[in-house]
Amino acid sequence: MDGQRSPIIFWFRRDLRLADHPGFHEACRSGRPVLPVFIADESVAELGAAPKWRLERGLEAFSRALEGRGSRLILRRGDAAQVLRDVLQETGASAVWWTRLYDPGAQARDSAIKSGLKQEGYDARSFDGHLLFEPWTVRTKTGGYFKVYSAMWRAVQGLEVAAALPEPARIATPAAWPHSERLEGWELGAAMNRGAAVVGAHVSAGEAAARVRLDAFIETSIDGYKAQRDYPAIDATSGMSDYLSLGEISPRLLWLAGQRARTEHKNGAEHFLKEVSWREFAYHLMYHAPHMLDENWKEGWDSFPWRTDPDAPEVLAWKKGRTGIPFVDAAMRELYVTGRMHNRARMIVASYLTKHLMTHWKIGMDWFADTLVDWDPASNAMGWQWVAGTGPDAAPYFRVFNPELQQKKFDTDGAYVARWLAEMQADPPDTALSFFRAAPRSWGLAPDDRYPDPVMALDEGRKRALAAYQLKGV
Repeated sequence: MDGQRSPIIFWFRRDLRLADHPGFHEACRSGRPVLPVFIADESVAELGAAPKWRLERGLEAFSRALEGRGSRLILRRGDAAQVLRDVLQETGASAVWWTRLYDPGAQARDSAIKSGLKQEGYDARSFDGHLLFEPWTVRTKTGGYFKVYSAMWRAVQGLEVAAALPEPARIATPAAWPHSERLEGWELGAAMNRGAAVVGAHVSAGEAAARVRLDAFIETSIDGYKAQRDYPAIDATSGMSDYLSLGEISPRLLWLAGQRARTEHKNGAEHFLKEVSWREFAYHLMYHAPHMLDENWKEGWDSFPWRTDPDAPEVLAWKKGRTGIPFVDAAMRELYVTGRMHNRARMIVASYLTKHLMTHWKIGMDWFADTLVDWDPASNAMGWQWVAGTGPDAAPYFRVFNPELQQKKFDTDGAYVARWLAEMQADPPDTALSFFRAAPRSWGLAPDDRYPDPVMALDEGRKRALAAYQLKGV
């Protein structure tokens, strides 16, 4: 088939949107038929329960969006390289384009696929769009990569960011569509079990929902973002994390919205831009130092005496929201009910696990990877290593968050704890009761259980952690 008229396969991954999508925009602009394809390959099979369920919701929404434009999403399972070759042969397409990803597994897979397809005479291209700044374009003055966030922020805050791209004016379709598998048959949400219905009440998937949420945040909340974002009982954050994770909205749209808010002198605008940049920093680090995903980033930590049993009684108490520390338990239950956790609370629960309970950060990182609907490989790894003290630009090892003091400061009236803990209330709200509808039956939990005593006294845990740090000289 003529390469100027043959179809282009656009391989969607974590970029489930139509607007501000450089690669898809270029494919549609060519005037050639475009075949949107999503492949459930090994990287999808390896996702945790909550991110896989959220992906299913995202694919449902994206399929509807494409159908509303007269197109459709082709779903296939299998090895990505083989599936792409199958669709190329079935359709006579001559090109495969996609948006770049930056974790080492995706990098290796995509490089091999691009090389193989080019050798076979196909047009294989990758595009930007998952990040604001490609990791290799932002460099220190000496040509290296940034290891300190504040330095990277100073470097990127004044960089020019191009205007966002609109939705394609037209998506040309092929004369005949190839076979597509049924999304329901993939059962991506199966591992969520009964928790799916509970978490589902707190999730609105898709590009349209992302735009509504962003517009509302900019209109009503960004002015107070800096002052209120650390208070978990207040809905003061953008709520963009799961949309960004699946690429249902581009980081450029967030950046440009923040820039507009800053020109309007809204107080929280610059802090919001810093948070967008913090995500960029996580990807910058993952690209240049991919070992951060599964190894201590800093030297000197490999022999630290972490507890490494993910099923230790103290760790199970942490996972179940039964540590006896109200702020920690409230946060862990928020996670199980909503699939998300407030950022301030994430720091508290991570500090408690890695410091008070002396448990390896990878155990916490893996639990978040299974339970977060906004799971992101770079942000999850960097966040855990930052709190544990093992990562780049990390919190000092001697910073051990005290959950009781944090609650007094950021949940003074106890509204957040009351929202999620049922046992200490005569008439608990539905948010607290819903945890027991979401939790596995095997946990044997009930709202009238006695609230547990602390599995580790805060002062004792802090002293033990500091003694271990000093002994190891980290």
